Amino acid sequence: MSVIILGIESSCDDTSAAVLRDDVLLSNVIAGQAVHEAYGGVVPELASRAHQQNIVPVVSEALRQAGIGGGELDAVAFTRGPGLLGSLLVGVSFAKGLALALGVPLVEVNHLQAHVLSHFIRRKDGGASGVDGRQPAFPFLCLLASGGNSQIIRVDSPVAMDIIGQTIDDAAGEAFDKCAKVMGLGYPGGPVVNRLAAGGNPQAFAFSKPRVQGYDYSFSGLKTSFLYTVRDRVRLEPDFVAANRADLCASLQACIVDVLMEKLCRAAVDLNIREVALAGGVSANSALREALRECAGRHGWNVYIPPLAFTTDNAAMVAMAGRVKYLRGEFCGIDAVPFARTTI
Repeated sequence: MSVIILGIESSCDDTSAAVLRDDVLLSNVIAGQAVHEAYGGVVPELASRAHQQNIVPVVSEALRQAGIGGGELDAVAFTRGPGLLGSLLVGVSFAKGLALALGVPLVEVNHLQAHVLSHFIRRKDGGASGVDGRQPAFPFLCLLASGGNSQIIRVDSPVAMDIIGQTIDDAAGEAFDKCAKVMGLGYPGGPVVNRLAAGGNPQAFAFSKPRVQGYDYSFSGLKTSFLYTVRDRVRLEPDFVAANRADLCASLQACIVDVLMEKLCRAAVDLNIREVALAGGVSANSALREALRECAGRHGWNVYIPPLAFTTDNAAMVAMAGRVKYLRGEFCGIDAVPFARTTI
């Protein structure tokens, strides 16, 4: 008998709802929040207010697109954390109310685990959701890179994940956004850097690369190096950023991708794992995707790259993670509260 899960995601500034029948995605609706662009980053209070406005129409549209009535749902899955508490509270509260009204169980989902499990969603035609239409085999390594996290995760099963490396300070996505802000590129800066980098020279400028032991990451020093480079050059040449924007973006992107890939490559070789995947917002970066493919060609890896729709925060991955827990009978009570920070 089929299991139908409604997923709800509200961890940051995207309100999303999705419907999954077994592992097949029926709908995935996302409402963004343009209000943050004027502030150069997400404003938590504004984000939670926008979620309150968006949650009802987003859930209604997800059910409509899926052709599913509320009475057909077997469970409601929601992101419990990590994320912004105000934003999470909107999704958690709505999920509780809906589950109570429908008389179905609640399933709490770890946002980070959900990103990893997005690789196991299938399309309506039955194919895997990944760019190449394949799903990773266990065990595999997953580089989860986003605005808040940079982690290398060993995945032995849908419920057995171990972080073997992570950032000790800033995340890769934050480095992209903060450096983009220095150049006046607006928010979110990562996609703009990626676009401008296509026309620049990745070797035009050199920035500090952190030296951290093991498989851990650090990006705070890189951000500082970028800031000082721009500051010092602008003193000599006021139009420096405007005249060199493409080269700055290309050099910054190359540096961040090199840092990410060096640790991922070493971990895969050391652990003798040839199944390697990407996840998270930074996995949308074209240079990172190409670097993974090139490294895979040298080492004989099988690589798995998510479609762009699953790189950002979305409820499809929440529904997938919820399905895994539903089948194991892992439900949560109505007293569940969101949490801002956690690990896998």
